[in-house]
Amino acid sequence: MAVIAEVVTLAIMALALGMDAFSVSLGLGMMKPRMRHIFYIGLTVGIFHVIMPFLGIIAGQLLSHTFGMFAQYIGGIMLVVMGLQMIVFIFKKENESMSPSGWGIILFALSVSLDSFSVGLSLGIFGARMAVVMICFGAAATALTWLGLLIGRKFHVWLGAYGEALGGMILIIFGVKLLLSV
Repeated sequence: MAVIAEVVTLAIMALALGMDAFSVSLGLGMMKPRMRHIFYIGLTVGIFHVIMPFLGIIAGQLLSHTFGMFAQYIGGIMLVVMGLQMIVFIFKKENESMSPSGWGIILFALSVSLDSFSVGLSLGIFGARMAVVMICFGAAATALTWLGLLIGRKFHVWLGAYGEALGGMILIIFGVKLLLSV
C-alpha cells in the first residue's frame, strides 16, 4: 500500500513539474514546428527530466546520510520555494524567442528541467525510489511537452500561466506536507 501511495505522489509531482514544460511548449507550438520537431523536442525534454532528478536524488541521498533529520527540513523547504518560484516566474516572464531545433531544443529542455534537479534533491533526502521517480518524471514531461506543442499549434497561449501556477501550487502543497510529517 505504501508503494502505491508513493507512486501516486510521485506521479502528481511529475505532472506538476511537467506543467512548466507544458506551458512553455504552448508558446513554442505557436511557432508551428513540424511534427518531427515536436517528437524530438518532447523526447529531449523527457530525457532531461530523467537525468536531472537522477543527479538530484544522488546528491540528496549524500546529504541525507551526512545531515540526517536536518536534511528533511531542507527538502521540504526546497519544494515550497520551488513552487513559489514557479508562480512568481509567471509574472516576470518576458516573451522569449527560442528556436525549436538544434541547440535551441537542448537549451529549452535544460531550462524546463532544472526544477527537476531540486525536486530530485528533496526526494533523495526523503529516500524516494529512484527508478519510479525517473520513469514518472520523464514520461510526464515528455507527454506534457508533446501536448503543449500540439495545443500551441492550434490555440493561443492563454493556458500557459494557469498550467504553471497549478504546478507551483502542487509543489508547495507537497513541500508543506513533507515539512509537517517530520
